[in-house]
Amino acid sequence: MITTINQLKADDLRGKKVLVRVDFNVPIKDGKVSDDYRIERALPTIKFLRDNGAKLLLISHIETKDVEMPTLRPVFDLLSQQLSLSFTEDCFSDEGRQGIEMLEDGEVILFENIRRYEGEKANDPEFASKLAALADMYVNDAFAVSHREHASIVGVPQHLPHYAGLLLSDEIKHLGISDSTPHPFLFILGGAKFETKLPLIEKFLDRADKMFIGGALANDLLKLKGVDVKESLVSSMSGIVTTSLSAIVSNPKIMLPEDLVWDGDKIMDAGPKDIEALRPHIMGAKYILWNGPLGDYEKGFKEGTIALSKLIGQSSADSVVGGGDTLASIKELGLMDEFTFISTGGGAMLEFLLKGTLIGVEALEK
Repeated sequence: MITTINQLKADDLRGKKVLVRVDFNVPIKDGKVSDDYRIERALPTIKFLRDNGAKLLLISHIETKDVEMPTLRPVFDLLSQQLSLSFTEDCFSDEGRQGIEMLEDGEVILFENIRRYEGEKANDPEFASKLAALADMYVNDAFAVSHREHASIVGVPQHLPHYAGLLLSDEIKHLGISDSTPHPFLFILGGAKFETKLPLIEKFLDRADKMFIGGALANDLLKLKGVDVKESLVSSMSGIVTTSLSAIVSNPKIMLPEDLVWDGDKIMDAGPKDIEALRPHIMGAKYILWNGPLGDYEKGFKEGTIALSKLIGQSSADSVVGGGDTLASIKELGLMDEFTFISTGGGAMLEFLLKGTLIGVEALEK
């Protein structure tokens, strides 16, 4: 049974040092945060703990393709506009420990990129114990990395009283597909990595009333149907049973793009006719689950994903979406308020949908 922080009383938190695992892994451009959605989603937990007198120790990682070990300084600069907080390069140094000890009730300190320590990704027990020794309590509010077996996700809660943050609790609530999920249920799945998403397709074929498969995922199925996909991205198919794919292709619930947008010899997006084919299903749905773009978003093939965002935004269905490029299209159009729930997770969302839990969630149940 997981306890969420809003189930605690002020007396449970006042004066306590609370180690909060947040997810501030946000894109940085020219030294500044270019998308603050994950930061904004963490604020309710931070403010709840702060307003109830806790001393907050925030830990997060950040990654980028351009820098081997990026800094959380730009996140600190942005947060400083909304909160009074301090920053420490090394939480285990004398200066870092002194900063922690000097915290007053309601004050906040942000640690530098936790992945600077080798023990984090290795889930080193000694590192987890050392990290836990800094605090009195632990809160996980980092849904997007709760599928990772890292020290700050699964190691630390073994040593401290542990709780779910408000964001983590919200993700679990909205991504829990059950028998009470309303129908008609439309599942839209895009992106790539067919091998990893095949189990999800197989699982939701039984639950969804209609499933549209787009993005590079569709290329494998189109090829199986006899479409010449030329040089388009396809999976290696190693370990994938062709009979399983044949059953998917022939299932009447499955919709594949037909109005293909090409760039040379590569399929890059779904065209306007595919969006129109989806229209009656979107408008007639009571529940829509969407993860992954319909085109190669990073290379500028956004039209299909943007058109889909607009259409779902017009629907009266409960709509749950996730995935980085999917989120980008929704933000670009100013449609954030048109969706029932927008997940902060990409891979974590997919794994939770498949398994109904994550290793970081399970760590809070012990």
